[in-house]
Amino acid sequence: MPWNRLLTLGVGTCAAVTLSLPVAAVPASATPSHHRAGGSLVLVGGALADDNREIYEDIVRLAGGPGRARIGIVTAGAPVPAEDPDAGTPDCNNSVCNGDYYADLFRSYGVADAQWIPIDLDHPAAADDPAVVRQIESMTGFFFGGGDQYRYVTTMTRGTAQRDSAALAAVRRKLRGGAVVAGTSAGAQIMAGRDMITGGSTEPGLRDGAKPGYFDDPAVLGYLPRGGFGFFTAGLVDTHFSRRGREARSIRLASDTRHTRVFGLDENTALEVTGVGGRRTALRVLGQRGVSVLDLRRARVTDHGGVWGIEGVRWSRLTAGDAYLASRWTVVPAAGKPRVRPAVGPCTATPSEDVFYDYAMVGLVEEGLAARTGCVAVGGTSYEKDPQWAARLTRGSGFAAFRGTTATTFTDVVVGIRPA
Repeated sequence: MPWNRLLTLGVGTCAAVTLSLPVAAVPASATPSHHRAGGSLVLVGGALADDNREIYEDIVRLAGGPGRARIGIVTAGAPVPAEDPDAGTPDCNNSVCNGDYYADLFRSYGVADAQWIPIDLDHPAAADDPAVVRQIESMTGFFFGGGDQYRYVTTMTRGTAQRDSAALAAVRRKLRGGAVVAGTSAGAQIMAGRDMITGGSTEPGLRDGAKPGYFDDPAVLGYLPRGGFGFFTAGLVDTHFSRRGREARSIRLASDTRHTRVFGLDENTALEVTGVGGRRTALRVLGQRGVSVLDLRRARVTDHGGVWGIEGVRWSRLTAGDAYLASRWTVVPAAGKPRVRPAVGPCTATPSEDVFYDYAMVGLVEEGLAARTGCVAVGGTSYEKDPQWAARLTRGSGFAAFRGTTATTFTDVVVGIRPA
């Protein structure tokens, strides 16, 4: 049977494999860092809802708590007012009005003070202004808004070596001293270390591979070898992850740049990292959806008549309350989450015809591998057909699923991607 046809396969009443997991987290840092003390990161996958109290209140708590927290708002990733056709209206989306918006929002969550840090493409020199540095030094936390992560590079770093501006150096010192640095979408992506993704859609990226640089072309899977700010270095980072079907593009980028781990952040969901740079770094998930961890340590690239493919990527997805032990590559489900027991019976999961979009791969796991004992392999094909791609998902030896309040945790799904 052709590989791309083996997308939903049933084999009687094969039972799910069990997974042994530690009952308590003893976090440790996965990657050495130049940070000596322990600040915190809150990395949000985008589309952060105004009423997501869990995430906003977590940022405020880590910044000192209601009545004491002082949050600096950085929106240099957004368009400047001259680029915004809705500037001056309630529908505005630019650096200035976004700064005001987030400042008001954080005040509604009880911060003592929230201020826009006036750095954007219209004012890149402000990142070396002593007055701006003093403003940053007065803050206990920072929030980086969305937009384009490369704009943060061009406004807050200097030269091809991407040296810290005075403002970025000040934020780095504050993080080292215990401050929280949060960001959503591009504001989370910029926290990444080397080989930060700069853009690119999935299907052309799979076909052509990753290319170093920044490209004004959504068909090019670009990355910045020197990375972003380097606050988070446990793996590559991608945002809007399963909503935009970015599992495959992140796999290709990681494979091409020889990374073995990717953290994929879903929308309205955060990865909280405490003790950054310390000896006991802890990672946990908050919010509505999930954070995916892609493990490429045992993956192998395959060739199909000159067309790229890959086998053996291991995929786990954490949801609210779950912890991740980065040094052990281990998921720790939140206490009290019930184990999902697949129903005995044939596989009824329908192959996806748009597998790289809108939680399609997550749905195949939830509705197939985790739902029916007969589902041994599930998958689907890409919507794009130049070429068309096929994804196949199977249970690994450590597969398990746990039911959360709003999403399902699962571990050790084996992913293969190849031309259909």
